[in-house]
Parts: sequence; C-alpha cells; structure tokens
Amino acid sequence: MKFARLGVNIDHVATLRQQRGEYYPEVMRAAEVALATGAHQVTIHLREDRRHIQDHDVPVVHDMCKKMGLPLNLEIGCSDEIIKIAIKEKPEWVCLVPEKREERTTEGGLDVIDPNNYQRVKKACEDIKAGSPSTKISLFVEADEVVLKKCLSLKADAVEIHTGEYARDFLDKKDVTAHLVKFNLGESIIKEAGWGYHAGHGLTFDSLETLLQETQFEEYNIGHWIIAESVFIGLGHVVKEMLTLINKYPLKG
Repeated sequence: MKFARLGVNIDHVATLRQQRGEYYPEVMRAAEVALATGAHQVTIHLREDRRHIQDHDVPVVHDMCKKMGLPLNLEIGCSDEIIKIAIKEKPEWVCLVPEKREERTTEGGLDVIDPNNYQRVKKACEDIKAGSPSTKISLFVEADEVVLKKCLSLKADAVEIHTGEYARDFLDKKDVTAHLVKFNLGESIIKEAGWGYHAGHGLTFDSLETLLQETQFEEYNIGHWIIAESVFIGLGHVVKEMLTLINKYPLKG
C-alpha cells in the first residue's frame, strides 16, 4: 500500500535561533532528527528578507538530506537572487511561493493569472530547469480551477495547494466542505496531467486527519505546528505521531 509523504518544515527552528543571534538551536540538527525519525523530506524557505533560514543553512541542511538519502524541498520566491542560490545548490525540489516582506507568513498562493506575474513564474521555472535539470518544481497555489489549469502551461512537476484558509476554518470549527470540494476538483485536474498533488500551510494533527481521510494529496509539508508541539514533547516524538496518523490512511490505487 502507498501512503502520503511527510515533509517537515524546520524554518521555525531558525526563527528561534535568529531571535538571539546564537548558533543554536541548530537547523541541521532538526533536519537530522526529523529524517532519522521517518520524515520523507525536509522543507526550508529561504526568504528574501532572511527572517529565519539563512544562506549558510541551505547547503548544511542539504548535506544532511544527502547523508540520509532523502530530498530537500527548498521553498523560494521568484527573485533572481534567490533563484541563483537554488540553481547553485541543486535541491531535489524547489517550491515556488509568493512573498511579501510585510506578511507574517505566506498568505496565499502564487498569482499566475496576472500576465506580468505569470511571466515571472514562467521565467523562474525555465531558469531553474535550465540551471538544475534534475530539480523538480512545485507551485504553491490556491485550489482554483482556472489557476490550476494555468499552472499546467508552466515547466513544473507538481502543485502544492495552499491549505491556510481550510486550516483556519477547521480550527474555528467552521464547515470545511467547500474546501474539500475544491481540493477534490484540483486533484482531478492535476493528476490527469501526471503532476504531483501536494498540500501545506497551517495544518495541525487534527486538520491533517480530515485531509488524509479524503486521500487526495500525495505529500504534506507541515512546519509551524510540528515545531510548536515539539517544544512540549520533542521533535522526534511529534514526527512519529504524525507518521503513525498518515499510515492509517492508504492512498487510492
């Protein structure tokens, strides 16, 4: 049987480190613990404002992933500076995300409908594929039919659906049926094209289980909740608990 993959985002280990400007807690150590415990990949986001992950973290974390024989998923915006770093590092995955300096966290998916922004994303995909042919690309987008069909015209390999609004409504105990319907429609569009169908943002243990029951997504990238919960019971323990949950729900087919 096939089960969904878990990517552990360790950005907020770096957030804690940057608060004091110390060398600890070490991001590399977080990557090692997550992967040794069974995570399928590590995700880090190198933002233009460098608010958490720093340039020097990228090769160190990637080296740990290589040592463990597992992929690095590097989230980046579409800036030329950051794309050059990604091309130099050649991670197994790059996830292209929108960025605004004033936001507290990523607030939504990429805008691929606006012609100017579409060209930025298109150029980013083309530059990455030219400079690092082995790197796969995912596009962080909303579960919108028009958006997803537009994504398929780009040189990418997967979409990662922004689950932030779903996760917030779940926490607020609102009806999430409309979100699930959109996710289901997105699955049919993306999988018919042979692309990967991933999800991430704002997910907790409980809101993840509802999605697992739907068996739509092949991969989940989860960070803030895992790091927050690990303050109380330890990173390895949280990863184990989440993997145990994931392995309750085989994917279709």
